[in-house]
Amino acid sequence: MMVQGIARLRTNTRRTLVALALAGALAGCQADEMITSGPKHLREISASIRQKMPGLDMSTTSPIMLRIFKEESTLEVWKQTRNGRYALLETFEICKWSGELGPKVKEGDRQAPEGFYEITPALMNPNSSYHLAFNLGYPNQYDRSHNRTGTHLMVHGACSSRGCYAMTDQQVQDIYGLARESFKGGQRSFQVQAFPFRMTAENMAKHRKSEHYDFWRMLKSGYDHFEVTKQPPKIAVCEKRYVFDAVPLVEGVPFRATAKCPEYDIPDAIEVAVAQKQRKDEQKIIEIAAAEERAERRRAQIAALFGNSEADKAGETAETPGETTPAAGTSQPVAVAATTAAPAAATAREATATAATATTEAATQQTAFAATEKKTSGGFFSRLFSGGSSDEAEAADGTPDPNAPVPPAKP
Repeated sequence: MMVQGIARLRTNTRRTLVALALAGALAGCQADEMITSGPKHLREISASIRQKMPGLDMSTTSPIMLRIFKEESTLEVWKQTRNGRYALLETFEICKWSGELGPKVKEGDRQAPEGFYEITPALMNPNSSYHLAFNLGYPNQYDRSHNRTGTHLMVHGACSSRGCYAMTDQQVQDIYGLARESFKGGQRSFQVQAFPFRMTAENMAKHRKSEHYDFWRMLKSGYDHFEVTKQPPKIAVCEKRYVFDAVPLVEGVPFRATAKCPEYDIPDAIEVAVAQKQRKDEQKIIEIAAAEERAERRRAQIAALFGNSEADKAGETAETPGETTPAAGTSQPVAVAATTAAPAAATAREATATAATATTEAATQQTAFAATEKKTSGGFFSRLFSGGSSDEAEAADGTPDPNAPVPPAKP
């Protein structure tokens, strides 16, 4: 009997130990499960993102800033480092966005907004039917000054968009979590910069004929402020336009969206750095535009001589900035010249016309690229389409760039 009792005791002890072990394992699973399936607005940020922060010298609760690029379908999360500047923490692929390149204008146009928006805790929506969301605050002061309308423009989950920027549920959960932690750290609002594309010289040249070009040039100014400072620019609106990092010269004088801008200044270090970047970009835009115009004229000349099929072939190898084109007066192949006198005569006439055009363009460029006063933006748009080359831009700037490409001869 005693032996049987000891055996039963040992069996019960083993069962108890097994049960305790299982309970511990289940408790661990439940803890992990709470992280992934608890209240969605309280869930932890993905481990892969958290692990990047120490190496980038960031704290979990440091401020954030978002940049959105429609054409590239990307959303960037930037986070403040311990030196005060921001660094790129994570890039997300946007699942869907509505409309096309260009700003939202009115309710129902299904356009996703472009511009600068401030997101406060009140705009965060933990109970969104699209998993999680935050409202962009559209229309902002700039939008309202242009009588633009629209409501419920958000960044949200569920990968479905009718005027919003839609992410996957996991993506928006991480973005929401990063915003939540920044608010815990004391950030009162975070900035969202929504652009049609990355505001590079190449992209600006590519879209220079758009009806929205002037609007995009204004957005590019804010983009450039962040690029040179790596800090979100201070946003104000006056005279129905954005101004960036502007400090009124008279303390207490406010910026009003539809009123005349008060006298203001921009910190010298920022103003100089932004001006240098913009001059460099504008010169590149001019060179790209000029190269495309030369290629177009070359295709037109080839079409006049050989027909459209040869012009199309020439278009496939259109020149890029820095390439040279045949000099005016270059002789045509003998076989072509012997075929008929008409093409030769046409060539002579075209060469004369081209030379006259080049003379006119040179005269135009000498005035189109004249230096402008500080804080004025006029004149660039006309310069952009004047067909100027790097020579004229250097003369206007007063300081030739030794690294500038040698301008190609005009066709």
